[in-house]
Amino acid sequence: MKRVLITSAAILALNLPLWAQPTFVSLKGMDDETLFRTVTRELSDDFFGGRKPITSYEAPTIDYIVQRFKDVGLEPGAGEGFLQKVPLIGVETRIKNNEVAVTGKKGTVKLRYWDDIVIWTLRAEEKIKINKADFVFVGFGIRAPEYGWDDYAGIDVKGKVVVMLVNDPGFYDDNLFRGKNMTWYGRWPYKFEEAGKQGAAAALIIHDTAPASYGWSVVQNSRATSSLSLFSESGNRELVPYQGWITGESAQKLFDAAGVSMDESVSAAKKRGFKSFPLNLKTTIESINKIEVGESANVAAILPGTSLKDEYVIYSAHWDHLGIGQPVAGDSIYNGASDNATGVAALMLLGRRFKELPQRPERTIVFLAVTAEESGLLGSEYYTQHPLFPLKKTAVCLNMDNYGDNMTTTDLILSAPDQSETDRYVFETAAAQGRTVTLSNDNSGGGYYRSDHFPFAKAGVPVVLAKGGFFYVDPQAAKEHQQKYYPSSTYHQPTDEYHEWWNVSGSLQDIYLFFGIGLRLANDGYFPKWYDGVEFKAVREK
Repeated sequence: MKRVLITSAAILALNLPLWAQPTFVSLKGMDDETLFRTVTRELSDDFFGGRKPITSYEAPTIDYIVQRFKDVGLEPGAGEGFLQKVPLIGVETRIKNNEVAVTGKKGTVKLRYWDDIVIWTLRAEEKIKINKADFVFVGFGIRAPEYGWDDYAGIDVKGKVVVMLVNDPGFYDDNLFRGKNMTWYGRWPYKFEEAGKQGAAAALIIHDTAPASYGWSVVQNSRATSSLSLFSESGNRELVPYQGWITGESAQKLFDAAGVSMDESVSAAKKRGFKSFPLNLKTTIESINKIEVGESANVAAILPGTSLKDEYVIYSAHWDHLGIGQPVAGDSIYNGASDNATGVAALMLLGRRFKELPQRPERTIVFLAVTAEESGLLGSEYYTQHPLFPLKKTAVCLNMDNYGDNMTTTDLILSAPDQSETDRYVFETAAAQGRTVTLSNDNSGGGYYRSDHFPFAKAGVPVVLAKGGFFYVDPQAAKEHQQKYYPSSTYHQPTDEYHEWWNVSGSLQDIYLFFGIGLRLANDGYFPKWYDGVEFKAVREK
C-alpha cells in the first residue's frame, strides 16, 4: 500500500518512531478514479487510527488533508491558513461497577454497561451522581406545538430518569407529524436536549432497529471511547447529566419490574392524547469521568472566483470517524473508509477539476473538510455559527458522505425534494448524465438530520441530497458483485476498510453530478430559494 508523507511536526505529535513514517505519492497525472482510490486508501490506513478528533491521530490527519489540498492547487480558506479551530470537550464516562441497578416493586434489574445499556455524560464534571432517582415514561419525549404534541405536559421530570421511544409518532401513523418522514423531533440529539430543558437527571432512549434505522452495535461503537461536544463556558451543565440508550429487551425488564405492561404503554404513546406517567422505579447512577478540553479543526480550502468572488458555493465532507474502540474479530481500528475517507477524496477530485477548468468560475468555490460529524455534526454546526464566509452570500452546500463501492445507475434518488429551487439543478444535471430522477419522501431513518448538510439547512443555506439509485446499468453484474462482497453491513464497524475490489464507477458518477450542479451555481449568479412552508425559508430571508 502506498502511504502518506506526514510532516515532522505531526510525527512528533504522535510520538511515532521514524520507521513508522508513511510515504506518499503525488496526485499529479492521476486519472480521477486513481486519485479517488488513492486518497481514500491512504486516509483510511491504520496509520491514522480511525481519525477521531482531539486524539493523537488528529494532527497527522489534518496535516494530510492540508497537503492534499495544496497538491491539487487550492488556496487557504481560513484566512492565511487552512484551519478553522473548533473547540471541543471530550468526556470518557466510567460508570461505577459497569452496571446500572434499577429497583421496582416487582424486583431489581441490573443493566450491564455495553450489553444492556450505553450511557454517558457530556458535562465537564469529574464526578457525577444521581441518587435514588425516579423513572418516568415520556412516550417519544417530544414537545411539538405545531403538531399538537407535548409528552411533557402535566408532569414534572426534574431530577428524574426519563425513558422514551426512538423516532417520532409519524413512523407508526401516517396521519401524525410528517408520517414516515422523520422530523427533527425524532432524532436523539433533540430528545436529549429537550430532556435537559425539562430538568431530567438522565434520558434513556429505547433502541429499536427499525425506527432507529441501525442496530445496537452502532449505538455501542459510537460511544466506545470519549464522547465529544462543542466547548461550552458552562462545562455543558445545561445538558442532561446522563444520556443513553437501552436495548428493547432491557426496557421490557424495566417495565416488568415496575409492574406495568410495556406493550400497552408503547401502544398508548403512539396515539394523540398520550399522558406520560411515573414508572415506579428508582436508580442510583454514579460515574467518574475523564475530561479533555481540546481544539479540533475544520480544514478549508478555496478556489477564488472572478466577477462574483464574494459569493460562495460550498462542498463539504467530514474527515473524522470513530477512532480506536471495541475490538470486533480482533480489529479495534474503525478506519472509516467509505464513511468518510471517500468524501474527503471527493473534495480533492472536485478541487482538481475546478482548478483545471480553462476559465475559473465566477463564484468562489469552498472545499470544507469538517470535524466531529460522528459526534453530532459538531464541525459543521460550529462553522455555521462562526462562518468563514457569509452564509447569506453562500448559494448552496453540497455535502458528500459515504461514497464507496457503488456501481453506475440509470437513475438517482433525490431525497427531501420540493424544499428548494436546487431541485431544478439536480434534474437538469442528471438529464445531462442520461439519468432519471426518483423523488424520495421516505425519511423514516432521519437521514436528513444525520449528515453535515443539516446545520447549513438549519442556518438557511439551501442543500442538495442526491445519490445513485437502484437501477444499475448492468443489473446482473451488480447483483453478482453484491452477493460476493457484502455479507453484512460495515456501517460504523472496523470492517469499513478500503478494498481494491470496490467498484467506484457509481460514486464517481455521483461526484460528477455534484460537480455539474456546483459549476452551474458558480456561474449563473442565482441564489436558490426555499419554497413556502419550509421551516428554513424564514431563516434565509431574515
